[in-house]
Amino acid sequence: MKTTFWKTAGLGMLAATLLSGGALAQSADNATVAFLMPDQASTRYEEHDAPGFIAEMKKLCESCKVIYQNADADVARQQQQFNSAISQGAKVIVLDPVDSAAAASLVKQAQGQGVKVIAYDRPIPATPADFYVSFDNEAIGKSIAESLVEHLKATNVEPGEGTGVLQINGSPTDAAAGLIKKGIHAGLDNSGYAILAEFDTPDWAPPKAQQWAAGQVTRFNKNILGVVAANDGTAGGAIAAFKAAGFDPVPPVTGNDATTAALQLIISGDQYNTISKPSEIVAAAAANVAVQLLKGETPKAEVTLYDTPSQLFVPAVVTAENLKAEIIDKGIAKAEDLCGGRYEEGCKKLGIIE
Repeated sequence: MKTTFWKTAGLGMLAATLLSGGALAQSADNATVAFLMPDQASTRYEEHDAPGFIAEMKKLCESCKVIYQNADADVARQQQQFNSAISQGAKVIVLDPVDSAAAASLVKQAQGQGVKVIAYDRPIPATPADFYVSFDNEAIGKSIAESLVEHLKATNVEPGEGTGVLQINGSPTDAAAGLIKKGIHAGLDNSGYAILAEFDTPDWAPPKAQQWAAGQVTRFNKNILGVVAANDGTAGGAIAAFKAAGFDPVPPVTGNDATTAALQLIISGDQYNTISKPSEIVAAAAANVAVQLLKGETPKAEVTLYDTPSQLFVPAVVTAENLKAEIIDKGIAKAEDLCGGRYEEGCKKLGIIE
């Protein structure tokens, strides 16, 4: 929020400002910024997003205070954390909402008190935030679906009557999950591979995805040619369901987030793909936007989404073929963290270790 001193500023300061054509500069020094994440179903927030944001804030504004909290998929808890951040003097709140619709009232509440809100990872469609930073979620959905279709065709898995793929989406309260879902449909449209059944996973919870997938395995059995899962947690749940039913090999399953567990499943041949989207990239971008807002500057937007100026990053699809190049060689994960125990043989086969 730009500070105005028109009633109290001296004539000299006013004249200097008008002559320069700019606004009076604000300082980010000693400001408080909140970083509020939605859940712990994915390990990314604790392991990547929060550390990445805090590290970048320290570089950009060493005197700034960062409040980090995770709502653990509880809408009421996130509301409390949001209110607490404002009461602690936060001037910018980076919000990854548990419920994108419910978050609209939080945005209005903050903006009514002069507090800026950066929507993070998940958009807030009903009320424009001050900025939105994320990977391109619709592109993620389309990419993983198209990758699966290409793999099925390359391995001569032809669609036939009664066959098709399962689609496991993310949480129905997450607008980003809706974008991924839309992208998946775009990737599967006109592919020739039918969607046998589709499920919106409450809270992105892997056990719920596993339970649903187990029912579909019983229902469709060998007619399931593959699974488009919206993230690595739901993918892991689906893979567990197939394994429990005695499938060997498991039909190809997609994912998203490049978690350690998913990368190891790709190495072992149990998961087909994932999306490499280092959360630190988005976290650092959010920190940069936060500091610009604290200074009264206008962050540069590449696109507008839901009437919100936005910065969207392009993700990379990872399969066994490019895991070493995309993950190991780029320093996103270390070979020693992926290749222990039963994964050693797979890592040797993929050239990750000798």
